[in-house]
Amino acid sequence: MEEKKRELLEIKGLTVQYHTSDGIVHAVEELSFDVEEGKTLGLVGETGAGKTTAVKAVMRILPDPPAKILSGEIFFEGEDLLKKSEKEMRRIRGKQISMIFQDPMTSLNPVMTVSEQIAEVLRLHGKITRQQAYEKALDMLELVGIKRERGKDYPHQFSGGMKQRVVIAIALACSPKLLIADEPTTALDVTIQAQVLELMKELKAKYKTSMVMITHDLGIVAETCDSVAILYAGQVVEYGTREQIFKNYQHPYTKGLFACIPDLFSDSNELTPIRGLMPDPTRLPEGCRFHPRCPIACERCGKEKPGPVETEPGHWVRCLAAAKDWEGGNACG
Repeated sequence: MEEKKRELLEIKGLTVQYHTSDGIVHAVEELSFDVEEGKTLGLVGETGAGKTTAVKAVMRILPDPPAKILSGEIFFEGEDLLKKSEKEMRRIRGKQISMIFQDPMTSLNPVMTVSEQIAEVLRLHGKITRQQAYEKALDMLELVGIKRERGKDYPHQFSGGMKQRVVIAIALACSPKLLIADEPTTALDVTIQAQVLELMKELKAKYKTSMVMITHDLGIVAETCDSVAILYAGQVVEYGTREQIFKNYQHPYTKGLFACIPDLFSDSNELTPIRGLMPDPTRLPEGCRFHPRCPIACERCGKEKPGPVETEPGHWVRCLAAAKDWEGGNACG
């Protein structure tokens, strides 16, 4: 008998806007995805696609003002986080949901030793003594490959890769059920990136933690993720398992992302870039948001907003061309 899937995190119809002096920024619109227990979801998209806004909404750390959550639900273990008080969210952040931010250089307090910073999280969420927190902090440093005696050092005494290990130790100190990693290897060189990703995979397995991995690197997705959500201009344009996205991608934008990856087995030296630029989030195009850049766009694409279509079980595509139930079959074909 097949085991029933259990969703730890479910986001349904999330819409977030930023009200600025330049106009209303449509950061995220009708965003829906879920994360299964013990699994990793990859959030993929260009800069400005809405990836970080989505996870900050989960953590309830969006700046208000200018950010406004207009609609949607964010269920964590069956409870809507958007209905929680700030006091309740403080108990959840760090203990049940932790986040690794993009830049380890600015994530750490420069005037506290690294062991003090880990111990602070432990004491905040657990009834333990200062000495117990300090010992557990040193254990966490060892777990991420840093010697215990370095616990008395300050962040500036560590390299970029070592700082990111400290940030991971802080995030995992209270054994959270969900770990959000916002491009955790962006500021690191390739060799250190591989080490940090391998470490995260090992610790995720050790603690049975679910994870949301924000990245623009499809190589990282292939290595670490079980399911993938492709974001474009604040919307999920394609969503499915890693196998579905990598072997049977259907949205023109997803196809464009894969066309930008060098093929080691091809004689061609040229890549195929996606033409044009991401739209201004204060002046989004009518109809499909990708249609000005889409190689298969038709007149209908500039007028009608496509809804998500399930092309196979668990594989959703937001594209008129993917819909099989339009009159005459394919909308644009």
